[in-house]
Amino acid sequence: MAIELSSIDEALSRIKDLALKHSGRFIIGIVGKPGAGKSTLTSHLIENLPKDSVSLVPMDGYHLSNLQLKNLGLSDRKGAFNTFDSNGYVSLLKRINTETDQDIYYPVFHREIEESYAADGVVLANTKIVLTEGNYLLFDKAGWEKVATELTEIWYININDDVRIDRLVKRHEFYGKDKESALNWATGTDEINAKIVESTAVKADVIINI
Repeated sequence: MAIELSSIDEALSRIKDLALKHSGRFIIGIVGKPGAGKSTLTSHLIENLPKDSVSLVPMDGYHLSNLQLKNLGLSDRKGAFNTFDSNGYVSLLKRINTETDQDIYYPVFHREIEESYAADGVVLANTKIVLTEGNYLLFDKAGWEKVATELTEIWYININDDVRIDRLVKRHEFYGKDKESALNWATGTDEINAKIVESTAVKADVIINI
């Protein structure tokens, strides 16, 4: 049975408790449908934890490039579970867990260009708390099934779908889509992915109701 939290402040309290219980590094995975507020939650946690103790490693850095998606015929499914390098992401998590005496670099996705920059982020050797967020941390196919064993806990964000979709439309408009295209993507491709993410919620350790 998952633990249920009712606010981001309760999530902050939980992560502080986990930090007291763990002598070494630990990784918390944060899952949610597109637009659920994963970045909002992680930003709040980071702002309220000691600066040198925490790092954020988004799953999105492992998006396949637009060229690879074109070659695979998956350009119109960008964001689906099979449009990421899941094995590369798992390898990074393994390194974060085991190579605690050195800095570890990782790719970061930049939405303004819809591509990732290699080695754009870093987990410093002295980092104790690592947050990693994305859609498919609880998915059980295509390599994603190896993610959960690398994470101390996985938290699922539960949010009203109308609020979530409205956020998505505004995000897509901000990054250049016209209103119709933004709505079509949010209720089309994004929603297909959202249904997959929702189906994995039963495996979460913690549910955060926002």
